Amino acid sequence: MIGFTKLLCGTATISNVMRQHHGQSPMQAGLLQFSSDRSPVVVWNITSQCNLKCRHCYIEATESAGVNEMTTEEGKAFIDNLAETKVPVLMFSGGEPLVRPDMFELAAYAVEKGLRIVLSTNGTLIDDFTAQLIKEAGFQYVGVSIDGCEKTHDEFRGEQGAFQAAIAGIRAAKAAGNRTGVRFTLNNINKHDLPAVMDIIEQEKVDRFCMYHLVYAGRGSDMKNLDLSTEEKRDICQFLIDKTLDFNRRGVEIEILTTDNHADGLYLLDYIQRTNPERVDEVRQLLEMHGGCSAGDRMADVDYLGNVHPCQFWSDLTLGNVRERKFSEIWNDLEANGGILRRLRTKPEQLNNQCGKCTQNQLCGGCRIRAAVDGDIWGDDPACFWQDPAKDVK
Repeated sequence: MIGFTKLLCGTATISNVMRQHHGQSPMQAGLLQFSSDRSPVVVWNITSQCNLKCRHCYIEATESAGVNEMTTEEGKAFIDNLAETKVPVLMFSGGEPLVRPDMFELAAYAVEKGLRIVLSTNGTLIDDFTAQLIKEAGFQYVGVSIDGCEKTHDEFRGEQGAFQAAIAGIRAAKAAGNRTGVRFTLNNINKHDLPAVMDIIEQEKVDRFCMYHLVYAGRGSDMKNLDLSTEEKRDICQFLIDKTLDFNRRGVEIEILTTDNHADGLYLLDYIQRTNPERVDEVRQLLEMHGGCSAGDRMADVDYLGNVHPCQFWSDLTLGNVRERKFSEIWNDLEANGGILRRLRTKPEQLNNQCGKCTQNQLCGGCRIRAAVDGDIWGDDPACFWQDPAKDVK
């Protein structure tokens, strides 16, 4: 993730990150993106079942639960190992996690074992009662997907009324005292809705806004042609910079982040170089600590069958299964599967073509899933919008 608010407004500094690295205070959730701890944030798709039919669903969720989904006891054994591994965050995702009957039992168990848990949901099933259950279970954050204004959102979600239900879910979650945010997946259809969505999140007083770039996976693999142009991505990045600074100036406490295209960080660094050069070295160092795409390094995914993947969008690359082998053993086996985890953790050394030539690949590294779609996992990220003169060197 690229923390626009933290990097632009100086709320992330080398000094406070280093204090937490050295154990002087617990690592805050908002600073995990700069942590030197290599334990991964784990996304757990606890079910393939969902009450919506989202056009860009990376897991291709269905109306009914998948065959042979992990049982409650298998889930608890998995959680035990995550606790032993000391993963910083466990995200409950799906499908729609709230349709799984034992979700709150598993969540409470994870908290009992000392894990920090967050929830990724479409928001439509959160009423006042469910919102209180979420609070009591110990979720530290509730992320609700909003992919445009009402008409756009409902078309993407495959159900009329989904937008209003999601907004009602956000209100119920906040009323119960849950820290709540909005997730927005940018594409060529909803790009014009972004300013209005930002107005909505300000009106609803959400805590956080995270914009996802398109990753060509699941049902989203058919949406590559809906990705934005290079210039459009730059314009969106500048819009988010302006909005971040506007919120900060007006005292609006909404954190802005982006994910799944680390060229955002390069654009932001260039902006700081031009407008606030005294901070450029610190921001560069923070981006180096972040290290670009974290798939297979500081990000992991476990699906409803127990299969382990380098990230939630990489379902066609399976590293092992937690029913057969502990997650920690799978994650620390750097030479299995052709050494893919070792290579992902030394990514700049593996890159070729334009990404390999780029002088900023230590800060970015591109998205290896999007590169794989074009036929070379270590090749160019087709969604890159950063211009580096070094790329043109023959």
